[in-house]
Order: sequence, then C-alpha cells, then structure tokens
Amino acid sequence: MPRELLTTPFDARATAAEVLAGVDLSGRTYVVTGGASGIGAETVRALAGAGAQVTIAARNPAAAAPLLADLGRRPGTGTVRTGTLDLADLRSVASFTQAWEGPLDGLVANAGIMALPGRSLTPEGWELQLATNYLGHFALAVGLRPYLRAAGAGRIVTVSSTAHLRSPFGFEDPQYHRREYDRWGAYAQSKTADVLLAVGITQQWRGEGITANSLMPGWITTKLQRHLDDAALRALGAMDEQGNRIEGPHFKTPHQGAATSVLLAAHPALADVSGRYFEDNQEAGTVADGTGRTSGVARHALDPEAAERLWNLGSGVLR
Repeated sequence: MPRELLTTPFDARATAAEVLAGVDLSGRTYVVTGGASGIGAETVRALAGAGAQVTIAARNPAAAAPLLADLGRRPGTGTVRTGTLDLADLRSVASFTQAWEGPLDGLVANAGIMALPGRSLTPEGWELQLATNYLGHFALAVGLRPYLRAAGAGRIVTVSSTAHLRSPFGFEDPQYHRREYDRWGAYAQSKTADVLLAVGITQQWRGEGITANSLMPGWITTKLQRHLDDAALRALGAMDEQGNRIEGPHFKTPHQGAATSVLLAAHPALADVSGRYFEDNQEAGTVADGTGRTSGVARHALDPEAAERLWNLGSGVLR
C-alpha cells in the first residue's frame, strides 16, 4: 500500500517568512550555499529573521554586502556572516569544512548553475554543472557531517528542479566523454543527482540523527538563468517576442521560492522526515515517467540503488 504523502498548511504562494512565522531559531546555526542572491538570499533572510546564525557560503562573499547591510538594520535578526566556497573546486570545499567549528543545525545546498552552453570540466574531470550542483555539495555534506551529527538533529536540504524529470543519471557517461554534450541534459542529470543525494544521505547515515530532503523551488527569475539565450528564455515563458523579460502567472517571487527550502531546513513539522522530495511546500507524488511533466518526482530520482551507486561514485573522488 502506497505511503500517504506528507502535507503542510502552506500553499504554493506562501513566503519563507510566513512558513517560519512563530518559529524561534535562536541558537540554531545554518549554512546556505549561494546565499548572496536570489532564493538563497531569501532563505538566509528568513532563517536569520527567525533568530538563527547563518553563514552565507559563496564564491564571492562580497556580493552579500547589501544583504548583510539590510539584515543588520533589522532588530532581532540572528548573526549573518560569509565564507568563501567554490563548489567546483574540491580544495575550496575542503578549506571551508576544515575551518568550521561547532554544531551545525542545517545545510541548505542552494547554489547551482544551469544550461552552460559549452562542455567544461573541473580539474577532477567532472562536467561543470554536475560538479557544481552535485559533487561540491556532496563533498560539503560529507565534510560537515560531524557538525551536523553534533547538533543532534542536523538537516540537509538540496535544491533540485523539475528538470530532473527529463533525465535519469547517466552512469555510463556522466561527464559526456562519449555522448554529445547537451546543456539541458547535463543540467537535468545534475538535478536528478541532487535528489539522489538526499536519498543517499538518508540511507548511508541512518541512525545518526541527520535528515536530508530535496525540493523544487518553483519558477523564479534569478541569476540562474544568466547562461540562457533569448530563444531559451522565450521557451520558458520568461521573455516576450520583443525581447522583454516577463514573468507568467506560474512564476514565483524569490520570497515564495525560498519557502520550501526553509520549511525543510527549520520547520518543526518536518523533524525526522528524510529522503523525500517537495514542491510548493508539499511532498510530491512519484511519477514513473517524467516525459512532458512539470510536477512530481521521477521514480529514477528516488531509486535506492541509483542513490547508492552515485554515492560510491562521489566517494571515489573524495578518497
């Protein structure tokens, strides 16, 4: 008999602040990757607004200056600091985790890149979207594991996308050495990997008090679309025929896009929930075939065998 999906009182248009209204996060500590802009910044704003201490992990920490200045003017806001982190550089990830001190209540793996027009590889030989969106976050979670465990109920949140519906993980050629590079296919498999990461953490770290879930934040205009040409933006409904950026009725604001992230990271109702995929602040139903779909979680992204295989692939790089 299928398990009943988890539901919450928050609808698709709820904001991050509304999700955390009345939740006291004083004394809690979080890391948000890519927290200087977009939904990452709104995730930081909501967590700090509830009293948490938040570290913004970003390639360019200086980009967070306007956010830090704004939060500094708000009474009752938790302490917010920055740290340098380049997810595509495992040395940078190692430096970040080795410098961490004290228990960590939550890691929000929010940073990402999308649809790079050309194939690029990291020094480890990983395709850049896969390295940034998955491998860097995998290494970050592994490095921060002792601190998440020390918190007693550490949570990991991985930000995925409906793009995961279009492609399982390409284990036979994940770096596009033999198959022709496809920017959307590469993005899709990296977002499948983000869902599998949450499943893998749930399997591998069972009994440690660490939970992990993944999510689709919704359609939001952010810097994530910076590599898209006009044709791609029009196909997504983000540009009209005159070249003007537009937002259709299905788009969310960054405040709304961050809602599911903070729900999974900090809301009491999600304590002990792990290995699940959420969208619009609700657990999503599983679909066998993602072709033509814009909602739900693909069965290939929740496959425990694929999660273990991907875990072993990532672990091999870190050895």
